[in-house]
Amino acid sequence: MNMNMTLFHGVAMFIFWFILVYLILSIFNEKKDSSAIDILKKRFAKSEITKEQFDEMKKSLI
Repeated sequence: MNMNMTLFHGVAMFIFWFILVYLILSIFNEKKDSSAIDILKKRFAKSEITKEQFDEMKKSLI
């Protein structure tokens, strides 16, 4: 094998593992933040809902 092919395989393997680790970590982060109260807090922080709506929805969750 020549040096160019060996270098290409090394770079391709690095990119493959980088993408694989990134996908795995992104899946775990999504699952960690997916509780209903966290989603509700995010919506309130983004001003998608009012304080009254937040309190009402929070009561129904707890």
